[in-house]
Amino acid sequence: MGHIRSSLITSRAHTVIGGLADTICKVIEMHVALVITLAVLVIFVILVCVASGVKIVQPYEQAIYMRLGKFVRVLNQGLNFVCPLINQVVKLDLRTEVLDVPKQEVITKDNSPVNVDAVIYIKVTDPKNAFFEVTNYRLATVNLAQTTLRSVIGQMELDQILSSREAINVQLRDTLDENTDKWGVRVETVEIKEVDPAARVKNSMEEQTSAERKRRAAILEADGLKRAAIMEAEGKKKSAILIAEGERQSMILKAEGQRMATILESQGEAQKLRILSVGAATMDAKALSVLSMDTIKSVGEGESSKIFFPMEVTRLINGISDYMGAANTVPDRQVSDVDSIRQAVGDPDEILGPIPTREDMLRETEKFKESLEEDIEESDAIVEANHLPEV
Repeated sequence: MGHIRSSLITSRAHTVIGGLADTICKVIEMHVALVITLAVLVIFVILVCVASGVKIVQPYEQAIYMRLGKFVRVLNQGLNFVCPLINQVVKLDLRTEVLDVPKQEVITKDNSPVNVDAVIYIKVTDPKNAFFEVTNYRLATVNLAQTTLRSVIGQMELDQILSSREAINVQLRDTLDENTDKWGVRVETVEIKEVDPAARVKNSMEEQTSAERKRRAAILEADGLKRAAIMEAEGKKKSAILIAEGERQSMILKAEGQRMATILESQGEAQKLRILSVGAATMDAKALSVLSMDTIKSVGEGESSKIFFPMEVTRLINGISDYMGAANTVPDRQVSDVDSIRQAVGDPDEILGPIPTREDMLRETEKFKESLEEDIEESDAIVEANHLPEV
């Protein structure tokens, strides 16, 4: 009985000890899990704080740093440390942005409806104003561009719009840049993409263009006919001038040739007479009678039925009769010398004039050629002064 009781006590003791051991093990396990959980929670908090307190700003950005609803500063490019968990950082892109202005219908000054769209190039220059002064600077800039474009186009006529896009771009840029300056946004460029008139306006423009081209074609054709007639008349005029000039020069050359021929012929006859007079000065009356008889003989040998004598026949017959002895006396004629001839009629050289040599004739010809060339140059100058076309 006692043995049984002791066995029961022993088994109970072992049970109690085992329960205590299990409880201790469970408590230890619970503490380890709690420690691990706390460690993980601490690490997580540290990571969250680091992630929230470290801000990296790209080279093309700037950031607005606010803490508990209050603006602190602008964060520049690179690594920035801020107060974790209670901060708000908004990054703004500083690169040039391209915004599309939607197409809209605008009524021009001359009541012509046109569809106009554009693109604008903007750049944030002051991130603080771009964030605090306007809710959405992109949307605000596009809407402002729409209203400004409508206002500018409405003050211009359609033809002026189509031909003055550059002026419109400059005016839009200046207006937008002035209004967006307070937002910290700079408008760099405004470009109108398309100006599309309404269909009925296009048809009217095409008809106007067709009529204008026909008018220009008619003007060009009439001007061509006019120029052709003028050129033809001027060509005829110049041709007539050249023909008249040629005839004048030909007549001058003929007259000059005849003049020179007459002079030379006259001087030759004069020289012949001078030689005859000098040679006959030494002859007496008998010799002259013999020469007169030879002259009558040669005249009688001609085939002409009529003979004209250049002297009185009676005197010629008297001379011959005197030579033949029919007269009682034949008066002797005193032989004339050169001095007596010079005393009676003067110096033969002064009376007849100098005989031109070949060199004199060549000099006269050259002078005439020079005069002719001067006349031709003067005629060409007159033609050029009147803008006559070349034939």
